[in-house]
Amino acid sequence: MITQPQAITPLPDPDEERRRVQTARLLAYRDDGPLATALKGALGRLLPPVPAAAVALLAIVAAAVAGILTDGPVLLLPVAVLLVLVLPTAGRDHLGRFDWLTPPLLRAAEFLTIILLGLAESTPKWLLFVLIYVIGYHTYDTVYRTRQGIWPPAWLYRAGLGWEVRLLILGAGAAAGWLTPVAAVLTAYLLVLFAVESITSWVRLDKASALAQADQDLEQSPEDAAEQATGDADQA
Repeated sequence: MITQPQAITPLPDPDEERRRVQTARLLAYRDDGPLATALKGALGRLLPPVPAAAVALLAIVAAAVAGILTDGPVLLLPVAVLLVLVLPTAGRDHLGRFDWLTPPLLRAAEFLTIILLGLAESTPKWLLFVLIYVIGYHTYDTVYRTRQGIWPPAWLYRAGLGWEVRLLILGAGAAAGWLTPVAAVLTAYLLVLFAVESITSWVRLDKASALAQADQDLEQSPEDAAEQATGDADQA
């Protein structure tokens, strides 16, 4: 009898897979929102991410040291610096030797901008702390998930607004003199969104793991189960 040769599925190249995962992780850690995603195709790969993020952070520090972030529209300056310098890096593959520095530099610039805007507008410090904590928790949750091979859903980045839209909202609120109520609403929204999504995702994962373990136990023969129980008893 003549049989047709079976098609052999080529194995993925390990180096290519590593590069793909590294890019996906760093892009997830950036926490780009809907604006950065929408402009990614139009802006292309204009700027290298690490120098751009570092220059943006230094420019914000310089503005703070110079004391020009006082009141009014000038408070939009650190937001504008970040948007102009960092948005054009969203389309990069982040495979450079030091591109892993991009997310921490970007997060530092975001947190510093929030603090400077809050101090300029006399926003309650506890509110600034809670806002930064919520964003920091979201970042930690994303890092921990991806290290377990679990990726947050794409809609979460859009709903979470991304660093760019969050700062635009806060910058506009600060320039208009309404930073405290704007920050309060934004904090409450992000707290509910990130907390509920994180809890439901981990609960769903635990249930899936428990079902998988139950299926494995059902498939296990009585002899294997007895042998495993004996081994556990000996170890005890």
